[in-house]
Amino acid sequence: MFQRILVANRGEIALRILRACREMGIETVAVCSEADRGADYLKLASESICVGPAQAAGSYLLIKNIISAAEIGNVQAIHPGYGFLSENEHFAEVCRSCNIDFIGPSAEAMGKLGDKVTAKEIARAAKVNLVPGSDGLIESEEAALAIAAKKPS
Repeated sequence: MFQRILVANRGEIALRILRACREMGIETVAVCSEADRGADYLKLASESICVGPAQAAGSYLLIKNIISAAEIGNVQAIHPGYGFLSENEHFAEVCRSCNIDFIGPSAEAMGKLGDKVTAKEIARAAKVNLVPGSDGLIESEEAALAIAAKKPS
């Protein structure tokens, strides 16, 4: 189990993760933007680090700032919560290359399942029941209308 993780999110999402970590005896580092300094969720963290300005693109979504906070905070893992970087395949790979565990799916899984056509092909190969729809990428409006008009079997 991890002794110290970074929570790369804010607000209620971060609060829930921080609360769970506290119950498990795990130290936490919370990140915040300049606008979130003093936010309630930060009070639950063992430490907090500001990662940039109010705009998410310059703080919560800036991979180099999140990785820097993880290194400064001396964490073993990063929990991305959901939204922001949680489904970013590149971020998961950067974490791995920096020897920081990413708490979530592997970069490979995100790469495969992030593309809906590939995900559907994997599900079909595993004989998982699929919802009605196209068998692949829809190339035109006419094809989309034809599929939408088709009655499920």
